[in-house]
Amino acid sequence: MVKKFELEWGGKTLIIETGKFAGQANGSCTVRYGDTVVLATATMSGNQRDGINYFPLMVEYEEKLYAAGKIKGSRFIKREGRPTDEAILTARLVDRAIRPFFDDRMRNDIQVVASTLSWDQENDPDIPALVGASIALSISDIPWNGPIAAVRVGQINGEWVLNPTYDARNKSTMDIVVAGTEEKVCMLEAGANEVLENDVLEGIKFGQKHLKKIVQLIESVREEIGKTKISIIEEDPEGASEKEGLKNKVKEFLYEKLETCLFNSKKESKTSRQEVLDRLEIDLEEYLKSEGIGKDRRKDAMGFFYGIVEEEISRVILEKETRVDCRTLTDIRTLGAEVALLPRTHGTGYFTRGDTHVLSAVTLGSPGEEQTLDGMEVSGKKRFMHHYNFPPFSVGEASPMRGPGRREIGHGALAERALIPVLPKTEDFPYTIRVVSEVLSSNGSSSMASACASTLALMDAGVPIKSPVAGIAMGLASDEKGNFKVLTDLQDLEDSKGGMDFKIAGTRTGITAIQMDTKTLGLTMEIVEKTLIQGREARMKILDVIEGAIAAPRPELSQYAPRIISFKINSDRIRDVIGPGGKIINEIIDVTGVSIDIDNDGTVVICSSQPPALDKAVAWVKSLTQEAEVGEIYQGPVTRILDFGAFVEILPHKDGLVHISELAPYRVEKVTDIVKIGDVVRVKVIKIDEQGRVDLSIKRLQENGDKNGDRDQGGASREHDRPRR
Repeated sequence: MVKKFELEWGGKTLIIETGKFAGQANGSCTVRYGDTVVLATATMSGNQRDGINYFPLMVEYEEKLYAAGKIKGSRFIKREGRPTDEAILTARLVDRAIRPFFDDRMRNDIQVVASTLSWDQENDPDIPALVGASIALSISDIPWNGPIAAVRVGQINGEWVLNPTYDARNKSTMDIVVAGTEEKVCMLEAGANEVLENDVLEGIKFGQKHLKKIVQLIESVREEIGKTKISIIEEDPEGASEKEGLKNKVKEFLYEKLETCLFNSKKESKTSRQEVLDRLEIDLEEYLKSEGIGKDRRKDAMGFFYGIVEEEISRVILEKETRVDCRTLTDIRTLGAEVALLPRTHGTGYFTRGDTHVLSAVTLGSPGEEQTLDGMEVSGKKRFMHHYNFPPFSVGEASPMRGPGRREIGHGALAERALIPVLPKTEDFPYTIRVVSEVLSSNGSSSMASACASTLALMDAGVPIKSPVAGIAMGLASDEKGNFKVLTDLQDLEDSKGGMDFKIAGTRTGITAIQMDTKTLGLTMEIVEKTLIQGREARMKILDVIEGAIAAPRPELSQYAPRIISFKINSDRIRDVIGPGGKIINEIIDVTGVSIDIDNDGTVVICSSQPPALDKAVAWVKSLTQEAEVGEIYQGPVTRILDFGAFVEILPHKDGLVHISELAPYRVEKVTDIVKIGDVVRVKVIKIDEQGRVDLSIKRLQENGDKNGDRDQGGASREHDRPRR
C-alpha cells in the first residue's frame, strides 16, 4: 500500500512516499524536496559471510542523467558509466552518517542504494539521499539503531539559511552538512571561507536544532509501517557465556601487561608500537596453550586482542591523560616542512607529522587544460584539481594497485576544499592548477597532511594564495558514562570504538574545511566546541612550521612553468584570429608551439614555456586584431580604386579610404594619376566614423614634410607589418 508523509521544512515541502517502488528491498522510499526526487533502498543478504572480521556495509549513490534531462557528452558512450567524483563523495557522506548505528558484529552483507530520479537544479540530492537512507533502514527489518536526519546550513549576510539552493550556497560564507539525532551530531562535512570557530559552531548548532522535526517524522513513519527488526546476532546463552569467559581470560592476561608494555617508555613510531603488540600476541598464544585451550578457541580468543588493546588505551587516556607515545592530550607529533625538493616540477612541498609523510607537487597549465565536467549535477570547467594517491607501501603492505578508490577520491576532495578559499581569482592568475599529493608513509590523517604539503607546494610554485592552510585530525576517547577527552593529532591505536576522526583545516583567520565521522552514537555540542577550540591551537602550531619553511608565495614562477599573457581584443575581431575553419589560429599554434584560448568576450590567453614563441604569438594575434587610431600612420597596399578615391589596407582585413581630395596637396584630376592598385603607400588616419569607416590622408603627411617617408611630426609612425612565418 502506498503511503505518503509530508512536512514543511526550510520553506519547501519534504514528501516521503513508501510502498510504490522497490518492493522487494528490505526497506525503500522516495524522498522529494522541491522537484528533486531520490529513491532510497536498503537490502540485507540472508546469510552471514564466513571468514571476515569486519562489518560488510556497502553504500552506493547513483546519478541518473535523465534526472537532469541530460544525455552523456561522449560521442561513443551514452549510458552512465563509473560514478563521478561527486557521486562517490555523496555515497561516502551517507556511509559515514549511518555506519555508527549498526552493530559492528554483523556479518550479513547490507547494501544501501540512493538513486536520483529527478533533479531540479536548485536542491542538492545529497540531503534527500541521506534522509532516504535513514527512512529505508528505519522501516526495514534490518537491525539498525537509528533514525538520524541531515540538513545543510549556509550563512548569507549574517543570517542562517536552512537547506540553501545552489545559488544561495554561492553567496554563503560556509556550507555545512550536519547529520545526527535529536541530541547529538554523528557526521559533519563543511567548506567555509576562513570562518571563525565560533561561527562554525553556531552553524552546527543551528543545523542540529533543525534535525529534530525530521527525526520525529521518520519515527512516526516507522511506527506506522515499520517492520519488526530481525535478530541476526546469534543468541546462544551457552556459547555466549563461553565466549565471554574466553574474553575475560584474555583481558586478565593483557591488563597485567599492557600498561607496562605500552606506557613504560616513549614509543613514537608505529613500528615500535607494533613490535610490542606482536610480542604480546605471541605471549598470549603461549599463555592460552598453557591453559589447555584448543586451537579453535585460541583463534576466537585472538580475535579479542586488538579490541581489548584499544579499550585499555582509551581507559588510560581517560583516567591518566597518558598516550602511548607519551604525548599530552594537546601535543602534536614532530613536524617537518620542506619545499623545492624536485628539480623540474613547478613547485613541491614535503610535510611530515610523525609517521605521516606527504609529498605534493604543483603543475601549472593553460586555461585550455581545465577539466571538463559532465555529470548529473556538475557540468562545466574545473580550474583547480587536487589529486591524492595512497599506495599500499605507505602502510607497509603489498596489495594490487588499481587506481584511485573511494578513499583516495574522498581524501583528495577534502584537501581540495580546504585550499579553494585561498586561491587567487582567475583574472589575477589565469592558470589551470593541478596538485598531486603522494602519501609516502601514513599513520593518522594523511588528508590533512596533504593540505599542508599542498600549501607548501603552491607557495613554492609562486601561486599567490591569500594565506597558508594547515589541517589537523582530532580524536576522542570516551566511555558509556559520558566521560571524554579530546585528542590532538589522532594516530593508529587511538582511532577506536568510542572515538572520532574530526578533521579541521584552515588559515590563521579561520576554518576552510571540516570532515567528521565517529565510532560513537554521536557527539554532544560540548565535545564539538572543545574540539574546534583545541583544533585551532594545533593549527596555529602547524602554520608556524609551514611559514618557517616558506613564509609567502615566491615572487616568480619556476623557470619550467609556462608563462601566460592575457589581453582583450574587439569581440568582433575574434573571427579574424580564428580564420575559416580555424586555419589562422591553427597556423599560429603550429608555427609557435603556444596554446591559445579565446573567450566570447574577446579575452585572449596565450600560454607557452618559451618566451620568444610567446612574444611572437602575441604580436601575431595583435597584428590580426589591431584597431585603427586617429592620428596614427600606417603603411599598406592600395586594394581598390574608384572615381572618388583609393582604398588602402592599413591592417589585416581593414581598409580605409583616401578621398581624391586627400591624395596630394594640390588638385588631382584622376586617382590613378597618384596611385595604382598594388602600390604600397603611407597614410595617416584622420577620421573614424560611428560605423567604423576609416578616412585616410596622404596629403597631410606631405604637408608636414613627409614627402620622402619621414616620420610625421605630429605622431608615431606605425607600419602594417604581418608576422613572418
